[in-house]
Amino acid sequence: MTLGYRGRAAWSLLLLTLAAPTASPLKLAVDGQTVVDQLTKLATFTDDPNPAVTRILFTENDMKARSYIKQLMAEAGLKVREDTMGNIFGVLPGANPNAAAVGTGSHCDAIPLAGMYDGTVGVIGGIAALGALRKANFLPARPLEVVMFTSEEPTRFGLSCSGSRAMAGVLDAEYLDSRRDENGTSYLEAAAAAGYGAGSYEDMLKGARRTFSDLSYFVELHIEQGPLLEQQGQQIGVVTAIAAPAALRVSFSGDGGHAGAQLMAWRNDASLAAAELALFVERAALGTGSPDAVATTGFWDISPKAVNSVPREAVLEIDVRDIDGGRRDGVVAAITAEAASIAERRKVRHTVDLINRDPPATSSPFVLQAVRAAVSELGYSSREMVSRAYHDSLFMAQVAPTAMIFIPCRNGWSHRPDEFASPEDIARGVKVLAHTMAFLAGNARAEDRQEL
Repeated sequence: MTLGYRGRAAWSLLLLTLAAPTASPLKLAVDGQTVVDQLTKLATFTDDPNPAVTRILFTENDMKARSYIKQLMAEAGLKVREDTMGNIFGVLPGANPNAAAVGTGSHCDAIPLAGMYDGTVGVIGGIAALGALRKANFLPARPLEVVMFTSEEPTRFGLSCSGSRAMAGVLDAEYLDSRRDENGTSYLEAAAAAGYGAGSYEDMLKGARRTFSDLSYFVELHIEQGPLLEQQGQQIGVVTAIAAPAALRVSFSGDGGHAGAQLMAWRNDASLAAAELALFVERAALGTGSPDAVATTGFWDISPKAVNSVPREAVLEIDVRDIDGGRRDGVVAAITAEAASIAERRKVRHTVDLINRDPPATSSPFVLQAVRAAVSELGYSSREMVSRAYHDSLFMAQVAPTAMIFIPCRNGWSHRPDEFASPEDIARGVKVLAHTMAFLAGNARAEDRQEL
């Protein structure tokens, strides 16, 4: 019998009711400093001098980073493959080569002037986890794989998580074709120049597609990018949900005029309409009463940008996030309605465009139980938490049961050059990841597990 994603998830829940999973009694050798040394080497492939890291999709330094990741995968004894989107995989074969794999991974691209731990811990740490299992002579029933996702950051084409979106089948060929970088280069052209891609966007996306038939579970290791673990003295974060953004572009148009000659009563100032809306964005998020609802007006463009001219154009871009999709969409609806009310009151014209709306993800109970069991087996402290940033796991959760593991980062800082995670915390995260994947894959040497 072949079970789909929903059927397999239901089966996993049934297993949970019968017996809580326990982590495999593994004795793994993980050297956190070795992982840090590899992260430090990776950080040298950057467009800006260290300690800053800038690494943009399919550029020279991105290609150097890709080569280094493939080298590390090979040195760990993994079989390396790449797909048409440029996602890179390192595979530890299982006793049943036809079974759906257990996956992990993250990204290695970096926004301008970022740090060396965001995403990269999940890639190099994932390689270390599979390498440690291999050295411990662990033979998984299912194949294990670590992936370096293409372009989690939206820097070059204004598109986040392009590799994982393609895997999940939620990236549209026509939309991808509409994306251009600052030089007018298309995604297909950039991929082809880097040695990836296909003859068309349709073929590129088809070549990257994953389904539940070939990926059974996914778990991602990541720095927290927040301060809670460090502040509370907890070693591991067990991520129960991932917030997802909706993005709006709101434009207001007035008639402008001379700052001295146009009297106040005659004005319909576009910038003041924008200012009112930005303040409302804050109120709308706070009004939900939930700390998980956040909203940010992060982009402003006022024209004609002259001190002696009444602004006649104002464009805002607004980011609304929550782990509850309905609540987030309620905030979006409230902002949209308020924009119309402000426009009428201030006698300006306006438009509202929904740029993006991704569904939040709830972690799989079965994968979470495996993470908890690994933490318990290893004797680490932990807390359950949500991810307020989004990750490739947001889209992998649409392919297979998924969860995330967080480790502390200093002061909660991320996306900045002084981003930092200690070797000790990294080693703990890698061990929890390895134990979790071992349970999810099954130990072929310890049990005769039938393929579900």
